[in-house]
Amino acid sequence: MTRTAIVTGGSRGIGRDVVTRLAADGFAVVAGYAGNERLAEDAVRAVDAAGGRAMAVQADVADEQAVAAMFDAAEAEFGGVDVVAHAAGKMALSPVADLDLAVLDDVYRTNVRGAFAVAQQAARRIRDGGALITFSSSVVGLAFPTYSPYTATKGAVEAMTMVLARELRGRDITVNTVAPGPTATDLFFEGKDQETVERLAAQPPLERLGTPADIAAVTSFLAGPDGRWINGQVLRANGGIN
Repeated sequence: MTRTAIVTGGSRGIGRDVVTRLAADGFAVVAGYAGNERLAEDAVRAVDAAGGRAMAVQADVADEQAVAAMFDAAEAEFGGVDVVAHAAGKMALSPVADLDLAVLDDVYRTNVRGAFAVAQQAARRIRDGGALITFSSSVVGLAFPTYSPYTATKGAVEAMTMVLARELRGRDITVNTVAPGPTATDLFFEGKDQETVERLAAQPPLERLGTPADIAAVTSFLAGPDGRWINGQVLRANGGIN
């Protein structure tokens, strides 16, 4: 039986590396994407070129019908769903005092409603013995100024993790959250000057930024046989920054 993984946010950044890594681990992979079809198809072609199996499916993660259709596509093409890695997300930075609440609503829609919509389908449709991996951020604990709109949504994702793990009792399905620290993605670099980047890179004891491949390796562990005893946890993959 082919083991199948759905990776949201699979067209770039951490999600793109998760697609590549899970395909290398032997999963057939559905690369979910919001709007950048070219990058999603690039990810699929890279998997195909390496001898794996993948397909790209467009889905707004906050649209429950689109999310259900993405799961339908995975089941139709590959026979079922065993792992879901929900890497899609959106960031907005602002001091609380200055925050446009319309911006908060937009981030909430993707990061919280989207996480629930994906988790709902995962809870209904992941085969017994599978795994759901959501993504938070180590900034929930670091409490950087201006990150409130983002950290508030990621705190909600963390709060959901143990609850859902308990709700899935009896099905041998693990539910965990990966919380990366500063990671060298386009989303991280956006709006930061070189001094800020270097300061953040120097903070972990390992004295560097994380890479998407670092986070994909953690995801691979949770999705695979060696991670089966980890359940209901938030893993802070951040090089020791907090």
